Amino acid sequence: MTEDMTAGPHEQGSQWYDNEAGPLVRPYALTGGRTRPGPTGVRFDLIALVTLDPGAPGLDDAALGPEHRVLLQLCRTETQSVAELAAGADLPVGVVRVLLGDLVELGGVTVSRPVPPAQLPDERILREVIAGLRAL
Repeated sequence: MTEDMTAGPHEQGSQWYDNEAGPLVRPYALTGGRTRPGPTGVRFDLIALVTLDPGAPGLDDAALGPEHRVLLQLCRTETQSVAELAAGADLPVGVVRVLLGDLVELGGVTVSRPVPPAQLPDERILREVIAGLRAL
């Protein structure tokens, strides 16, 4: 490896800048080295729905990183899944989960889980109920 370590941060061959991708930041740097969300008790699977909490106290911008603000901005328009947030923010899902844990602890977002298909009522049963009600 003959890379010039004295090159400036934006010069060709610099280890901190990629001409096509832009600045390189490792995922653990975005989360402060954390790999799991804080002690929120919330599961952040890919289909968990994240909603901006309208009744939340104003979040202190000094406590939030730019990635936190991007996630909040994405949630302002509509409820989004964790997978959608990761795609919209162009961040790995693991990083988004950690950042969402921070936002839940700060009271900025709420996370809910959609009803699993196994817990939804069977369509056949609903049709029988409707038929029974019509027979009355």
